[in-house]
Amino acid sequence: MKRCLNTLYVSTQGSYLSKDGECVRVQTDGKDVARIPIHIIKSLVCFGNVMCSPFLLGHCADNGVTVSFLTENGAFLAAVNGRTTGNILLRRQQYRLADDPAASAGLAKSFVAGKIVNCRTILRRSAREREDDGSVLAAAADRLGRCLEAVSNRPDLETVRGSEGEAAAIYFGVFDRMIGVERDAFRFKGRNRRPPLDPMNCLLSFLYTLLVNDVRSALETVGLDPAAGFLHRDRPGRPSLALDMMEEFRPYVVDRLALTLVNRGQVAGDDFTEHPGGAVTLGESARKNILVAWQERKKDEVRHPFIDEQMPVGLLWHIQARLLARHVRGELDAYPPFIVR
Repeated sequence: MKRCLNTLYVSTQGSYLSKDGECVRVQTDGKDVARIPIHIIKSLVCFGNVMCSPFLLGHCADNGVTVSFLTENGAFLAAVNGRTTGNILLRRQQYRLADDPAASAGLAKSFVAGKIVNCRTILRRSAREREDDGSVLAAAADRLGRCLEAVSNRPDLETVRGSEGEAAAIYFGVFDRMIGVERDAFRFKGRNRRPPLDPMNCLLSFLYTLLVNDVRSALETVGLDPAAGFLHRDRPGRPSLALDMMEEFRPYVVDRLALTLVNRGQVAGDDFTEHPGGAVTLGESARKNILVAWQERKKDEVRHPFIDEQMPVGLLWHIQARLLARHVRGELDAYPPFIVR
């Protein structure tokens, strides 16, 4: 029996979270709006002006629930964790591999190869669905195939990073062709962030933040250090390993969801606000709708290609974290990235 542990997102400004027995009590404007048992929560994410009682923070720490604080628009601020868990021998071996250029290159190759293959799959699917832009999308998919060959044939770290950058430029260069409605409102001219300068980049950045939070929690669950990466190198405050692992999930989980939300009209141009200086942010109502769509996306069923079992999308990064831990311990010869079929 598998269980996909949930993340509780609280985005209503002014909410107050407290401990109520074995439950998380959520209050807004002094009124109770929810009571959620702590044992069904894996992580708690607070957007903007959301407050937590010290007793709740301690209760979450005791139960292995990470509490993350983000700005109202989804930028990471801080996280509260309990005692460090996991086998110290696993983490020490992780650090040894991270300091070994050849081992780092091998793992970086797996993460990037998974990302490129999944990007190519998304482009090919869109090429079949969109007759007017099909040839352009198919040609871009073929170019991604050449990037994949470069990663496979010369797997040193700099080549892997260079191929990842080239693949991202190709992929996002035709991303606009996969937008079927409101092309003026969601015109995509390239990836930008910190801050995002258009609605589509704002939507992608928000969803990527949700993904990295979930991947980080999965890595902590199996005892790996989310800060010690292989493709992304050490930087204070950056969850480098979580950024590594999320690469293979970006196209299949986030990009597909973003395109679905736009093409089905579940988000519209007027859900975003442009501020002086060009930064674009999400409105509160749209943010709540996107959080619901994210949770529903994690409930979708998919067959894992390596273990050949059906499971919810939200369980994928937990399985991948366990596979990575097995590779670090020497139980697997290589890390098998998630590749959508």
